[in-house]
Amino acid sequence: MLTSMRRFRAGKDRSARVFLLASLLLFPIGGKSEEEYPLRDAVECHPRGGLPNVKSKAGKNETLKVAYLGGSITAAPGWRVLSREWLGALYPETKVEGIHAAIGGTGSDLGVFRLQQDVLQHDPDLLFVEFAVNDGGTSPDQIHKSMEGIIRQTWKADPEIDICFVYTLRDTMLTDLQAGKMPRAASAMEELADRYGIPSIHFEVKVARMEKEGELVFKAPKPENLATAKPMIFSSDGVHPHVETGHQLYLEAIARSWPGIMEAGGEAAPHALPSPLRPDNWEQAKLVPIRPDMLKGKWETLSADHPVAKRFAKNMPQLYRAAAPGAELAFSFEGTTAAIFDILGPDGGEVRVKLNDEEPVTRNRIDGYCTYHRMSKLNLATEKESGTYQVSITLTPTQLDKREILFERNRDKFDENPEPYADHAWYASSILVIGEIE
Repeated sequence: MLTSMRRFRAGKDRSARVFLLASLLLFPIGGKSEEEYPLRDAVECHPRGGLPNVKSKAGKNETLKVAYLGGSITAAPGWRVLSREWLGALYPETKVEGIHAAIGGTGSDLGVFRLQQDVLQHDPDLLFVEFAVNDGGTSPDQIHKSMEGIIRQTWKADPEIDICFVYTLRDTMLTDLQAGKMPRAASAMEELADRYGIPSIHFEVKVARMEKEGELVFKAPKPENLATAKPMIFSSDGVHPHVETGHQLYLEAIARSWPGIMEAGGEAAPHALPSPLRPDNWEQAKLVPIRPDMLKGKWETLSADHPVAKRFAKNMPQLYRAAAPGAELAFSFEGTTAAIFDILGPDGGEVRVKLNDEEPVTRNRIDGYCTYHRMSKLNLATEKESGTYQVSITLTPTQLDKREILFERNRDKFDENPEPYADHAWYASSILVIGEIE
């Protein structure tokens, strides 16, 4: 826990400190403590069962669809774009298409809910999963639940989809890596990779060695001569690699690992599902659209050309805005877990969440990072006893002191232009549920 809090204070991928705090509060570490959790030896690639179905298509006159599910490191036009182009060059006869399914500041606990909408409906042949950084403060138990949910959902939908785990890093992970060990989140994911025969590529192994040997500076101001600077400058913030340097190293890790992974793959065949590592994994997680009859009070259905709706249309094809106090979203579900896929932003207000007869709680839909809008998850009920739950979320009339909510480094944005912060609204897109909406 002390290590988690040190990582929290150090900061994460844009909004990830917020997600980290939520993870620590909602998913306390179970089983072994963080300090006792066994860290795996840091090896760049474990081919395991390879990618047999990709192997059967690669180099043929076919289309190969590659999906990328992850956080902001994958969302950047870096290793995701570079690897797709590299595969296209490696197999010129094959048309390689990319499926962009990464959202900055989010972990596998959101990815498992949006998997069907953002990945599986597009019929991928290969799924890269990258959540090691954003899951860095999450307990191994929770990582197992959500990551195993991703695996089992994928192979239940189409057992011929090949999966590959990739592990990125941030500055707080260097100590473990330079001691020859994988960080905790990646070590937890490796348990699932072993069980399901999924290959994994550890982007961080060479990076950590280069940093230790003085060939690379992990965090430094971006120089004008970035492409040729010696030592190499990996990132400016300790998390997000520069496309010209860090992301190139990530691509090189894929290129080195690819021959071994291809050799490990046997004949093309559906992947078998073994018994789960965790029977309580989140394979039943799903995203359900909000129905108009669930909305009470003053709501706006945002048009496709609304600036916020336009920005998030790929992941939030339908977006509603609670525009006045008293606007309520109410529904019931039978199951264990529910949340709202929503947006935090400068115009975010306060909402009151009521679950059955429990005492209501309030949540702000603006935080210290909110000089911009970003997708988020409003947790309502997490791993409750299975049952029927009545839920209501209401926009309150509370006028938040938004300048004080912002981190000090962001308050100058408020002082320069307070207008974007004037409204007190709430944007909701869909319901995330393990169970059934009634």
